[in-house]
Order: sequence, then structure tokens, then C-alpha cells
Amino acid sequence: MLWNSVLLAVRAIRRNVLRSFLTILGVVIGVASVIVMVTLGDGATQSVKDQMQSLGANLLMVRPGMRMGPGRDAALSPNFKMADIEALAEQIGSVKAVVPTASAMVTVVYQAKNWQTTVTGSSAAYFQTNNWRLASGRFFTEAEERAGSAVCVIGSTVRRELYGAESPVGTTIRVKSFACDVAGLLESKGQGGFGMDADDMIVIPLRTLQRRVRGNDDVTGLQVAVKEDASIDAVIEQIKVLMRERRKITEGEDDNFTVFDTRQIADTMSSMVRTITMLLGSVAAISLLVGGIGIMNIMLVSVTERTREIGIRLAIGAVETEVLSQFLIEAVALSSFGGLIGIFSANAIALGVTRLIDVPFMFNPGMNLVSFFFSALIGVVFGYFPARRAAQLDPIEALRYE
Repeated sequence: MLWNSVLLAVRAIRRNVLRSFLTILGVVIGVASVIVMVTLGDGATQSVKDQMQSLGANLLMVRPGMRMGPGRDAALSPNFKMADIEALAEQIGSVKAVVPTASAMVTVVYQAKNWQTTVTGSSAAYFQTNNWRLASGRFFTEAEERAGSAVCVIGSTVRRELYGAESPVGTTIRVKSFACDVAGLLESKGQGGFGMDADDMIVIPLRTLQRRVRGNDDVTGLQVAVKEDASIDAVIEQIKVLMRERRKITEGEDDNFTVFDTRQIADTMSSMVRTITMLLGSVAAISLLVGGIGIMNIMLVSVTERTREIGIRLAIGAVETEVLSQFLIEAVALSSFGGLIGIFSANAIALGVTRLIDVPFMFNPGMNLVSFFFSALIGVVFGYFPARRAAQLDPIEALRYE
């Protein structure tokens, strides 16, 4: 009996292919929208995690001010001194390396081309701490760092804007007002944390930046690499205690610096992305309900069109459950077929969009299965009323229907 109901449902769908497709269009759009939103959200979350991991494992960032990023809060807080770096390295045993950083936006020139970029001054340990690798050339040495030599390592974006396809290693560029020898070219990292281009940068020795660009000996940031077996939370507390003492912050006063754990930043940003994804997915799911209403509407029309057929079946001995199952299976088949089309369309769209915006494509089999079963459930819920109406028709009245 069930197989006969399935065959009858399939024949009814094939009789009106265009109408059937238009009926399931709402389900297709609903399923596709939900899957695309979730897939893009998963890809964005993974991209955030990858970007933060590219900064280095067990890495803490110490900045002046009580919040992340530039602004008046950071401007009013005193910068760090080289003595702070030495104190952190000597007095906290779980610290593997302390890397000072300072930066400035400058215009760099090579031959007839110029480009405005970020020049970061740091130590030779900066590259290892931040997981930078060389595409060609070399990093500057500790001797060059101590001497404040005019030597630099450039990112791939700067290379593209100034050199095109030419190799920059061994050439000389003008950074602000001084000539700087290009020692190496960094491998590309793509988009960095907070949506910034990680490759649009030049790294020079800290002393070179302080003397020739900034004109002071301030350090605007610290990167603290923690040993693998150490407790991150314990090290953060030790840093806060030491920095409060060195910056002469009395009891009861707020810190004028902030210690960030890159893993916490990644978790916070990932949580934000997931929340936004769920909200967008919930909005997209509303179109599934619209698709269900469309299925109910067309099934009611189908019951009306086939009233005489239903009357004949009931008159020759078909029971109500057979008629009910026929129309219910037809509704479920419509919605399930729409779900399948939506799943295949969604993954194709998501694959294209992730490549376009440069985030990983994260195929989620669980979400695809849930979407399919939910689309089938839509057919059951919205197809039951028309099927029940068909099953309860009076055979005599149905046979009289014109």
C-alpha cells in the first residue's frame, strides 16, 4: 500500500513539473539560505582562529591604555621603556622571550613608485615570535639590531606595490627620509587579525625606528612569548604585578596598560561570529515556513482539482488512510526534493563565496542532514491538513463534483 502511494505521488508531481518546481522554490531558498549562512559563519570562525594562531602560540600582548587599539586612552598612557623589557625577561621565569615593538605610518619610495605602509620596529626575535617565514633573503641580525642599522624586511604587499614581480632583496628603498637596504622578503599571511592586511608592513630594527622615524626611545607594545608548560593566567598576573610596580600605580588605581591573551581574543571574536551566524540563520529559516505555506496552498489546489479522482478511489474501496498517505507522501516528496536541491545549491554557492572572500570552506554534514530532515518535516506539517481534507471527502459528493 505504501509503495502504491509513493508511485501515485510521484506521478502527480510529474504531471505538473513546472508547478511542482515553483511550489518547492520556497523550501529550496530556505534550506539554501540556512546552509550558506552557517557554512560562511563556520569559515569566518576558522579564519579568525587561523589568523590568531599565526601570531604565535602562547603569546601575550601588552599595550598602554585600558583598551585595545589606538585612541585617546592609549595616547594618555605612558609608553614602555627598554628597562621594562629587561625586567620582564629577568624576573618572570615562565617567559621565553619579550619582544618590544613600535610602529609608524610612513611613505616608502623605490625608484618612481611610492607606497604608504606601516613600519614596525622590533628585535630579531619578532619574526620567530610571530611565526614569520622568509620567501627570500634573510632576517636582520641581533648585531644590526644593536647597531640600529638601516636594514629592513618587507611584506609581500609592499613588494607588489613597489617592485611588481621583481625581487626586492639587495635593493635599497627610501623609508621616510633615510635609505634602507632590503635584506629579506616575508612569506604572505594574507588577511591578519581584525581584517587588516598582515603583509602590508616593513620591519626594521627598533633602534632604527626610534632614531630615524619616531625621534624618541618609546616602546608602544610588548609581545611576551610564554613557555609551553607554563600557566598563561599565572604569567598574566605576574606581568600585571610587575608592570604596576614599575609604572608606580598605587593600590586602588586602575591599570594604565592592558595584557591580552591572543587565544582569548580569538575565542571572543569566534563567539561573536557564531552569534551573528545564528541570528542570520534564524532569519533565513523563516523562508522555510514560507515554503511550507506554499506547499500547503498547492496541495489544497491539488485536492480540489482531483476531487473526482478521490471520489472514485473511495467508491471502489480505498480507505481514508490510503488517500491520506497518498497526499501526505506527495507533500513530503515535494519538500524533500526541494531540500535536496537547496543542499546542493547551498554548498555550491558557499564554495564560490568562500573562495571569493578568502575564508576556508567548512562542509558541515550535520547541518546538511538537519536541513534535509527539517525540509521533510515541513512537508509533513504543512501537508497533513490538505491530505486529511482529501481523506474525509464524501465519495458521493466527490463523484458529483465537476
